[in-house]
Amino acid sequence: MNRPLFAAAALGLALALGACSTTTSSGGATNSDKRASIDANVNGALTKLYAQDPPSRTMVAKARGVLVFPSVVSAGFVVGGSYGQGSLLVDGRPVAYYSTAAGSVGLLAGAESKAMYILFMTDESLNKFRASNGWTAGADASVSMMKTGASAGIDTQTAQQPVVGYVLTNAGLMANLSIDGTKITRLDI
Repeated sequence: MNRPLFAAAALGLALALGACSTTTSSGGATNSDKRASIDANVNGALTKLYAQDPPSRTMVAKARGVLVFPSVVSAGFVVGGSYGQGSLLVDGRPVAYYSTAAGSVGLLAGAESKAMYILFMTDESLNKFRASNGWTAGADASVSMMKTGASAGIDTQTAQQPVVGYVLTNAGLMANLSIDGTKITRLDI
């Protein structure tokens, strides 16, 4: 049992290192460059979410804070991991930058990328997240995933939860997906 966990951790570290290799022509990206790149990707990810699910714009507008990870890359073979970087928006402006990582064991082969959106619908849930030294979905707070699609509309019961989420892949919005176990850590950029 320790071997798969070690493999997942090693893969997660490899993904993290790969994701941190962004450089500029001068040899290294500045923190300002990294923030600008993340901000541009976050704005693009929100535009895609609104195009896929127009009612999500209302949910984002009602949220006290929105954590957006534009590209969470998952890879592995049986044992895998995922990593991505994003930002926390409060009143539509980035206030802090975060990374997300998760390991997995099971029927997994190949790689995929998805965008992840976590909406803090109450001041209490947002403040608890911002005060944390590392936050894990499912352990520090339950994240209720929105049921979306042409026939779903906004699920009013889910919409009343303190923390709600969306996941968007190249195939579209994912329903019935859990992000429990996903670790989120603040970046120092």
